[in-house]
Amino acid sequence: MKPLLELRHIRIELPTRRGTLLAVDDVSFTIGEGEVLGVVGESGAGKSITAAAIIGLLEPPLRLAGGEILLDGARIDNLPPDAFRRIRGKQIGAIFQDPLTSLNPLYTIGRQLVETIRTHLPLGDKAATARAVELLQEVGIPGAAERFNAYPHQFSGGMRQRVVIALALAANPRLIVADEPTTALDVSTQAQIIALLKRLCRDHGTAVMLVTHDMGVIAETADRVAVMYAGRVAEIGPVRQVVKHPQHPYTVGLMGSIPSIGDTLERLPQIDGAMPRLGSIPPGCAFNPRCPKVMERCRVDRPDLLKAHATEAACWLHASISPGEAARG
Repeated sequence: MKPLLELRHIRIELPTRRGTLLAVDDVSFTIGEGEVLGVVGESGAGKSITAAAIIGLLEPPLRLAGGEILLDGARIDNLPPDAFRRIRGKQIGAIFQDPLTSLNPLYTIGRQLVETIRTHLPLGDKAATARAVELLQEVGIPGAAERFNAYPHQFSGGMRQRVVIALALAANPRLIVADEPTTALDVSTQAQIIALLKRLCRDHGTAVMLVTHDMGVIAETADRVAVMYAGRVAEIGPVRQVVKHPQHPYTVGLMGSIPSIGDTLERLPQIDGAMPRLGSIPPGCAFNPRCPKVMERCRVDRPDLLKAHATEAACWLHASISPGEAARG
């Protein structure tokens, strides 16, 4: 099946007075139609920057310095700003962590929805208004017709996030990039937003890139998961395999630090140390100073993604796995 979104060897640089730093280094992955790809990792791993590059919203001085981004087989990273603006909203929707940054406090919810719909779809004012109300109903806003003329400050945080999802869906995009869409919400509201995203994928066949640091959200929502570390993909594969049978030592540490209801541990395992700063990423595997299974090769050579049973992991531990062993794993 041809992927809807394809990232090929993406490289994002940050020029500074002391030299150029590498924020995202050689990241490649795909997302298929109707698929949810979760992207997880610690703060500073490069998750949100990768998402911003996909929707053409990298904040200067960050710049896309290499690689290609393809949507439905067509390259989009080299488009001029006006052409990208037509794609953003119509083919790619975006949901951000803080809904207030996506909503204009001076305009009603209805006006913002209608404006977005009319920008991307050939609808008159009456038809656009009807679609806006329909979208508000679809994302679970009670009394949608009555709240159409309300302002953002008159909605709760969870309701504002639903409005942002309605805005993202306004032009029937094929891909939604959701950057920490549930972080600012309480647990019960998080569950509702997750259920909503899953239903939209099922009903509309929309692909979703879900950026988060919450493995619970990933386990509940995603089909596949990419674990990022220091600007690179450390492991990628089916979510169940990554959660239950992680193959990269960093992923093993991440999963081990998540408490389980049935466990009676006095102390959770932890990964010693911290993620390196952009200016001090070590040679070889970036995780090698913190890795409990580090080898001499890890300090010198940087591994690419290697077949690791049911997933792919950027780890030299899997360099010796034969195709037969990988198939059995």
